[in-house]
Amino acid sequence: MDTIVSFFLNDKPVRIPPGTSPTMTLLDWLRGPGRLTGTKEGCAEGDCGACTVVLERHGRRMPVNACLLLLGQLHRRRVRTVEGLGGAHPAQTLMAESDGTQCGFCTPGIVMSLYAHAQEGGDPHEALAGNLCRCTGYRPILDAIARLPPEPPSCGQDEAPPAARFETADQVFHLPNRLADLLDLRAADPAAWLLAGGTDLGLRVSEHRERPPSVICVQNVPDLSAIESRPEGLVVGAAVPYRDLLALCEAEAGFEPLRPYLGRLGSRQIRSLGTVGGNLGTASPIGDMLPPLVALGARVRLASRRGERVLPVEEFLLDYRRTALAEDEVILSVFLPRPPAGRLFVVEKLSRRHDQDISAVAMAATLDVADGVVRGARLAFGGMAATARRAEATEAALLGRPLAEESFAAAAEALRLDFSPLSDWRGSAEYRLAAAGGLLRRLFWRAAAKDLPHDVMSVPAPHAPAFAAGTA
Repeated sequence: MDTIVSFFLNDKPVRIPPGTSPTMTLLDWLRGPGRLTGTKEGCAEGDCGACTVVLERHGRRMPVNACLLLLGQLHRRRVRTVEGLGGAHPAQTLMAESDGTQCGFCTPGIVMSLYAHAQEGGDPHEALAGNLCRCTGYRPILDAIARLPPEPPSCGQDEAPPAARFETADQVFHLPNRLADLLDLRAADPAAWLLAGGTDLGLRVSEHRERPPSVICVQNVPDLSAIESRPEGLVVGAAVPYRDLLALCEAEAGFEPLRPYLGRLGSRQIRSLGTVGGNLGTASPIGDMLPPLVALGARVRLASRRGERVLPVEEFLLDYRRTALAEDEVILSVFLPRPPAGRLFVVEKLSRRHDQDISAVAMAATLDVADGVVRGARLAFGGMAATARRAEATEAALLGRPLAEESFAAAAEALRLDFSPLSDWRGSAEYRLAAAGGLLRRLFWRAAAKDLPHDVMSVPAPHAPAFAAGTA
């Protein structure tokens, strides 16, 4: 079992000295002991992209936020920083030639996003969604991307990482590579952090400067890292990053609406690390993936040394950041049932900013219509309660009603029976109820016009109205 964190940095092997905290962020290490200050610190919470570096795995480049990545997660992996491009990569030369940099603070992170985009391709705007620039403006950066020559993935394969345990005087970081070992560790230390991608827990280190006594990182356990397409649906391991789920949804019948929705879940940097299991485990009321799971009737598979059990996601989510996960259990996988032909599946998100922002209100819905009458409905909302929840009174108000705008407007009134949302800086309670009602009315137009594109919801949502006096 390995006891020293080691990884490849810009193609050179690095060994972290014993006694170094395994939960130090890569950003802190690079700008401190690593003496590589090209990677900048902006927000230290995964928003601005100034600290973007690239993980290189299985011949693929994945942009990530160094401020959220812990040293223990890097064991036996390959990392590239802006210094590792040598100053002559097209991402660097084209940024200079296109006048894509002014003050230059955000430039290293943008260059690394372009370096990853040269291989990944896709929408250039999406590639830049995780990089904020105040002084250049994005037009010259987009000009640089337009001239960026595509690069194919390399054929390199990474060897399976061994189990590891990194220990200091006051911390221990476990990196198991077998499910049996993970379950043993969980049973022996139920208070340990369960770490998958770290896009949520990483904030507790980078922003709040917590120093957890014990961490169990699940990223190398194969049982949690598999993703499978079956005729009846998708099986997604708890440690599968959103990046891989998004790629699968592009080719999966019935799951097409998830593609534009997941394209707005964080940024490419966040989707390279963030996981469905992490979203479930933290049980945030505004976790983007939770409403689709509830609406689809997804089921979560849990495991401990006592055995396995399966729960509907809506029963797994109990309250604000509370789940039915026992102290000796881990999340193994999530099963997403495939919507049958003819069933409408819709996912919507309203946020103050189009990209890289948390939902103010999210809605996921499945709708069955026969002979012009609503025969089935599952409506799930995020941002409306302590956790993502079905709107059962609203569903009941729709059942048996004709597919007409009036039916959905009347059903929207039932939202007040289902939810009493809080007011916060993302939106007042009245705004959230009004916004949810608007999404419900738009569901009618989707049902009435089946050719409506799935990404219609990508139109930026209006800002919430000014808060009433006294709201938090």
